[in-house]
Amino acid sequence: MVGLLPVVTFLAALLYLDSYKLVKLRTVIAVVACGAVVAAFCYVANAYLLGWLAIDFVTFTRYVGPITEELLKSLVIVALIRSHRIGFLIDAAILGFAVGTGFATIENLYYLERVRDAGMGTWIVRGFGTALMHGGCTAVFAMMSVTFLERMRKATFAPFAPGFALAVLLHSAYNHMYVSPRLSTAVVIVVLPPLLFLVFQRSEKTVSKWLVEGFDADTQMLESITSGHFGDSPAGRYLSSLKHRFKGPVVADLLCYIRLHTELALRAKGMLLMRENGFDVAVDEETRAKFTEVRYLKRSIGKTGLLAVLPMLYGTHKDIWQLNLLGDESEAHSSAAPEP
Repeated sequence: MVGLLPVVTFLAALLYLDSYKLVKLRTVIAVVACGAVVAAFCYVANAYLLGWLAIDFVTFTRYVGPITEELLKSLVIVALIRSHRIGFLIDAAILGFAVGTGFATIENLYYLERVRDAGMGTWIVRGFGTALMHGGCTAVFAMMSVTFLERMRKATFAPFAPGFALAVLLHSAYNHMYVSPRLSTAVVIVVLPPLLFLVFQRSEKTVSKWLVEGFDADTQMLESITSGHFGDSPAGRYLSSLKHRFKGPVVADLLCYIRLHTELALRAKGMLLMRENGFDVAVDEETRAKFTEVRYLKRSIGKTGLLAVLPMLYGTHKDIWQLNLLGDESEAHSSAAPEP
């Protein structure tokens, strides 16, 4: 229990601190399971590399193990970011730590099976030190990746490189054990909780600012469309410029798509604001119907049309993330509803 309880408790604390409820429990459980699978893959990969490189075990754990383990753990985070399931530092920290939690759980269960006579001191080190280190390194990678992705705005893997390098460095430093294992564990306990707490505080302000600014911008866009003066706006003039490239019905579908996208973006931001104030708002039938209509319009418009309106709707990855968040909620409530 000592080897597993600290990392699970810390993950639960991160979920509790998420006042906007950006991450659902079912998502966390799924990501923890992915971390467990990664641990099994790492065992096989490390066993192969240890024999292939023909180096001693201590050197391997200091220089090779951190690379393979952080690489495989980071792939889960990369997949989540590239699929727009992570939008802010808050959910990056939670899901990053969740990957490390799954990894550490399998690793410590394996250690329990192999070393049954390990004393309490060993399990304190593994529970409060090694397990938290795994979660912390992947959380650092996830947070840095989101930060650099926002700055670079590139679809390459360049934004992920700094976070990966730092995660490997921290992991390797921990495995070097320049100081005693217990002191290293104490450093993890003293540094990691305040660091993530500060990150949460900063990200809460970022989320709040993004919600206010985005809400105003979406409201202005929707008012422009419904007022009949959309053609005089920059977005309207841009849409008018597309008339020579697309047929009239397609241009009409593009306008409908923009309107529905804006309405859903407002709904997503409103849902987050309600959650921040303690209200868990369910996705209604009207919202689910709008998602159905959006899917129809996407097929009608085609890839070329979607690419044409992309600059108007998706300024950052957060703009796609918010619709994924609302879409996941819609699908969850729809599947949970009883059949008529």
